[in-house]
Amino acid sequence: MHTSPLLTVNIQRDDFDMSAELHALTDGRTDIGAVVSFTGLCRDENGRLSALELEHYPAMAETALRRIAERAIARWPVLGMTIIHRFGLIRPGENIVMVAVCAAHRQAAFDAASFIMDFLKTDAPFWKREHPADGSQGTWVEAKKTDNERRNRWE
Repeated sequence: MHTSPLLTVNIQRDDFDMSAELHALTDGRTDIGAVVSFTGLCRDENGRLSALELEHYPAMAETALRRIAERAIARWPVLGMTIIHRFGLIRPGENIVMVAVCAAHRQAAFDAASFIMDFLKTDAPFWKREHPADGSQGTWVEAKKTDNERRNRWE
């Protein structure tokens, strides 16, 4: 049985400061032996992309992110967790998502963070539209087969 760890889930338009978020997660804690974090950035796809636009339904997206986090908490001895996912128009080089997981030992933190990211890629209700650098009409991005395969390895 896992105690209820500190869990923060934010869905926001504004950028985030990863260092400040990690500090908030770990400040004053002496029970944490490992912190694993991942930050996903918008790529320019070799100059092809000028922006990525993310849309969502706020209540649905927050519920889905919390559900994913709770599944990780039930599976690993997590001591704290922060998930931040941005929406709106995101330019290449800007942050899209952050997942940070604290645990007493590194393997639990690595596994929980990987699990969360694999499920965010497939189960979080965000819709992504690419905006090409050439000004042409953007297209909606579908989940990749490899994203689903990575998710399915946890079943």
